[in-house]
Amino acid sequence: MRDSLQTKASHMTYMEGMEQINSDIMDKVISAREKYRAENYTEEDVRRALQNDNRTMEDFAALLSPAAEPFLETIARKAKRETEKHFGNSVYMFTPIYISNYCENHCIYCGFNCHNRIHRMKLNTEEMEREMAAIADTGLEEILILTGESRVHSDVQYIGEACRIARKYFRMVGIEVYPMNSEEYSYLHKCGADYVTVFQETYDAERYETFHLSGHKRIFPYRFHAQERALVGGMRGVAFAALLGLSDFRMDAFATGLHAFYIQRKYPYAEISFSCPRLRPVVTMSDFVQTSQQAEASETKEKKEELSAVKSQEGRKVNERQLMQIMCAYRLFMPYAGITISTRERADFRNHVIGVAATKISAGVSTGIGSHSIEVEKQGDNQFEIADNRDVSQVFEAIKEQRLQPVMNDYVYV
Repeated sequence: MRDSLQTKASHMTYMEGMEQINSDIMDKVISAREKYRAENYTEEDVRRALQNDNRTMEDFAALLSPAAEPFLETIARKAKRETEKHFGNSVYMFTPIYISNYCENHCIYCGFNCHNRIHRMKLNTEEMEREMAAIADTGLEEILILTGESRVHSDVQYIGEACRIARKYFRMVGIEVYPMNSEEYSYLHKCGADYVTVFQETYDAERYETFHLSGHKRIFPYRFHAQERALVGGMRGVAFAALLGLSDFRMDAFATGLHAFYIQRKYPYAEISFSCPRLRPVVTMSDFVQTSQQAEASETKEKKEELSAVKSQEGRKVNERQLMQIMCAYRLFMPYAGITISTRERADFRNHVIGVAATKISAGVSTGIGSHSIEVEKQGDNQFEIADNRDVSQVFEAIKEQRLQPVMNDYVYV
């Protein structure tokens, strides 16, 4: 009954206990996104954007447009110069650790979807200790802690304990968990977390509702303001991303850039970074498609919504040249921001974008639970399929082959 009520609730209405902050950033970003017409920009607009040293929002919009595609090589050269200017030849390495895959949300594109038939698991403190020790043995000094979005199975205290354990092994600790209130972010910062990553998934509020059928994640504005609440809670840095492929990717990339830009203006001390994830297959995709096909013949409203959303994805794929265009546009618009390239992408592509636009790369990645130290048959299932299975040493050597410097950490507590 509770799930049914959440499905019917407005995706723009806060649930009980969700902190509301006084911020106009969402209204600015959504308004600009709705007005953005990528097809209206011309070659002259792109040339002007490339000539400018300090690029405006209009320049950023032009660099994301179809008119910019023929200029990609020039854009990439400009991006590379900006990357070298602000980051030298350094490429930072990290790995994610998934400590739980329990989730309360019905997000139809995600392997952790609460209705998916997967092996659920959460690490206890002893298992977290073993996992982190195994990761630290590879030489990595930065870790990103992830969970499924379930306050019941992964409450704030549980995540805080993971942060305390991580601080014993790593110099930098990031978290990518469900959005929280500022006081909860403050608590996790005291436990050792430095950085918060939140994917808005899509800035298209209408399609956001289509893909998030129930659960706390359904509430669009609470998720949008997560980075700002994290900074209010004392976090050093925040990362932004749209899951490219859920909606018009140019409009979502434009909104992602503006979101980060407005946050940087309001909190000039904050460290800002981008991720650029493309939609990937999930382990249970075949089961999901079969379920969706069955829904076509059923009268279940929720299943029909799933099927409609899946069909609406046709033609929304983002190719590698378009992904490179987005990353370079981020670099030219916000040259001092970090950009992460994940294992959703092929090894060859990841090797190509580091040093051009990307400044951080993951290595030795698994999106399953307990995969660094627990027997395979006891591990929790993966969130999605990765495309680059290289271990830490292989990525380290690949960075050096690009005549770049692998860096394990650039932040020291005193």
